[in-house]
Order: sequence, then structure tokens, then C-alpha cells
Amino acid sequence: MDLFEKTGKMALGSRLRLLTAKVTEDAGNIYELYSVEFSPKWFPVFFVLAEDGENTITELALAIGHSQPSVTKIIQEMTAAGLVAENRNSSDKRRTLVALTEKGMSISARIKIQCADVEAAIDGIISEAKINLWEAIQEWEQLLNQKSLFKRVAEQKKLRESRDVEIVPYQDKYQTAFRSLNEEWISAYFKMEAADYKALDHPTEYILNKGGQIFVALYNNEPVGVCALIKMNDPDYDFELAKMAVSPKVQGKNIGWLLAQKIITAAKHAGAGNIYLESNTALKPAINLYHKLGFKKVFGRTTPYERCNIQMELNLKDIA
Repeated sequence: MDLFEKTGKMALGSRLRLLTAKVTEDAGNIYELYSVEFSPKWFPVFFVLAEDGENTITELALAIGHSQPSVTKIIQEMTAAGLVAENRNSSDKRRTLVALTEKGMSISARIKIQCADVEAAIDGIISEAKINLWEAIQEWEQLLNQKSLFKRVAEQKKLRESRDVEIVPYQDKYQTAFRSLNEEWISAYFKMEAADYKALDHPTEYILNKGGQIFVALYNNEPVGVCALIKMNDPDYDFELAKMAVSPKVQGKNIGWLLAQKIITAAKHAGAGNIYLESNTALKPAINLYHKLGFKKVFGRTTPYERCNIQMELNLKDIA
């Protein structure tokens, strides 16, 4: 169809619905061909009842992957058609069980003959086609169960937007952004402390002149993220990753990840063996990012920050 040639893969759902509608229409005609009064949408529920016997609505919903309200509606329609009924002879009175009626069992035998012919017809299509649609559907289902289409699109969105982000070295003109971006998130969760004011008000004196570095993330030439690599006077650690902040209006664009990667690269070039950081477990996105980067918990170090309740380190030898 020309429409789908123009829309491309964006119309995947519409194209699948059109194919489903075509197959469903044929399915209705096939039931008529075999003189079976039956709605195609009943088949999954009917099949489970025919194969497994009596079931509850919940069990049926789990078996066919439908919602309970959907299965309830189908059962109501099948009950009206005389194909299923509540099993009043069940020994378990705590559960409402449904089962095929005699009419349902009779139709089941006729549908089995019909199914054999349908199976043969579909095998014929598969033999004519270059791609086995049945196997392709199974593979797509497995892949989408592992990661949904929504998540895949979100990843592509983040990747595309991250290409518009530029990470640049700190300049004096970014001092206001360096301070305001950090003050924004610190004040939102905690309170500014003396150590914050020293680094944020005097970054050149307290970070750059002592062998550290600061990087700024620009999005559309606007500073929207910052992060510092602070030289440590410590026998165990070379540098500290600190003062990472990303504006809430651009979160979700992979900026934190890009800044952290720049910091790690800078530390490697400086000959560092490890990086240390302090944070708070209330900052779940940040903690998740650090874990993803390979940081691991350490314990027992003194800290100038009241808000610090987790300390982590990254062994750069473990990073390829």
C-alpha cells in the first residue's frame, strides 16, 4: 500500500492492525464455511477450555495474555451463545469456574477439523513466502518482551538529543551556571554547606589551580550541565568526581552520562588510577548512573558534607 511506503516503519501498528483485520475477517468467513456459529475473538478462551477443562477467569486471562475484564466479556458472550457455563458442580465453592457445555464440546470437535485445514493453508503461505511470518512473530515477541518498543524509541530519542550536546572545558563565563545549577539541586533536596560555597564561589582557586578540571555541557549553546574532577591530597585516591549537576529542563538527554564519561577520560589522561565520589542514596538517578559507570561502594571515610551517606570509587584499571 502506498501509504505505508510513505510513512515507513512509523505506521507499524497501523499496518499490523490492517493485517489483523484482514485475517479476522477471513476467520469469520471460515467459520461460516464449516457451519460453525463462532466469533474469532472467542478462540483463545475456547481453546484453553477445550484443552485444559474448567478454569477461572483469572486463570484464563493469564493463559491467553488478556485482561480479566476482556476475558469476562468473552465468557459472557460465549455463555449467551450456549458454549460455556459456570461449573456449579465444582468441589471448590470459593472459586467461580467456567467450562464448556455439551454444545461447546460438540463445536470443539468440528473446529478441530477446521483447524487442520487452516494449518495446512498457512503452511502453504509459508512455503510461498520468502520470510516465515510465524517464526518472525515469535522472534519479535521475544525481543519486545526483553525490551519494549517504547523503551527502544526512548533510547533512540536520548541518543539523538545527546548528539546536540557539547562538552567543553570550564571558562570564567560559566561560573554563574556552575554555581546556579549545583545550588538548584542541592537546595531542592538538602541545604547548601560551607564546602559547597568554597567550590562553587571560587572554582578557579579551589579546583582548577589545584590540578582539577571542570566541564560544562552545552545544549543549543546554553550551559545546562556541569561536573568537576577535583584533585585529592589523599594516599588512596587521585581525583574526586564532584559538583555534577544537570538542569531539570534537559534531564533525559544523557547529559549526566556524557559529563561522567568526559571526567573519566580526563582522569585517565592525567594518569589517575581511581576516582572517588560522595553522594546520597535519595538521589536515585545519580546513584543508578554511578553504578552503570562501574562505581562501587566504599566505607569509613570522613566527609565534609552532612548530606553524604554513600561513598563510591571507580578503579580506572577496570575501564577499557
